[in-house]
Amino acid sequence: MTFNPDADLSGNTTRRRGRTAAIAGGTGVGVLGIIALIAGPLLGIDLTGLLGGGAPSGGGGPVGGSAIENCDTGADANADVDCRMAGAQLALDAFWADNVENYRAPQLIVVDGSTSTACGTASNAVGPFFCPGDETVYIDPTFFQLMQQQFGASAGNLAQLYIVGHEWGHHIQYITGAMDDHPNNGTGPGSNGVRTELQADCYAGAWIGRMSEQTDADGDRYLEPSTEEQRIDALNAAFAVGDDHIQEQSGFVNPESWTHGSSEQRQRWFAEGYANGLDVCGQLFTLDEGEL
Repeated sequence: MTFNPDADLSGNTTRRRGRTAAIAGGTGVGVLGIIALIAGPLLGIDLTGLLGGGAPSGGGGPVGGSAIENCDTGADANADVDCRMAGAQLALDAFWADNVENYRAPQLIVVDGSTSTACGTASNAVGPFFCPGDETVYIDPTFFQLMQQQFGASAGNLAQLYIVGHEWGHHIQYITGAMDDHPNNGTGPGSNGVRTELQADCYAGAWIGRMSEQTDADGDRYLEPSTEEQRIDALNAAFAVGDDHIQEQSGFVNPESWTHGSSEQRQRWFAEGYANGLDVCGQLFTLDEGEL
């Protein structure tokens, strides 16, 4: 159990969009394909080229979609992954509204198969991502099944919330100007790309560390405090998408090509945010490479 069963989630604005499509994977995908599928949610980039697909094309249509139905309580969120995403939206918005002046909430779209966005096509093959072009987080929950079935990850409730919280972190970087202040400057362990991803991990950890503090209109908390077992599961998700771990699966490790940080770094900065809150996350762009 992650959500308080009595929490009121009826005010969520999560939408569903897309048409059912076959889950990417199965026979013929291979190790690189699995890596692409697992890396997507926390890398924030399109790795479908490893699967033989093209790069996303821009120019997605309006967000639109239909409302998520029957997601009214925390009990619904504990029982259903779509409702879990809808509940996370409420808790994340409440957290960030308390911590960012003039906070502007992103839209959350639960993808059913695939759908177009301002950043290209969203699907479980691409993985969850934040699109600055329409200020929307896109997530196909069948991605978590791929993590469980093809990569051996448990992908439990808190790990799922960590993934969503990471993408919310990119939205925060966008609306606060961090993306403009620290633009892409190439690859490597000290690059802005690595620092940006580690900060999003830190933001996710900071939220999870305080996620039982956000409450609904009746004062009931949305989420229960996390357990040690749940935190270990979330840390395992961070480990799985470290640049070094991903590269090891294909037989080489080249730190100068890193764009998102090592497994150790991703786990460390999630844990830093969890233990010390948002203030520590702001240090990432001031630290020397060896301190990351």
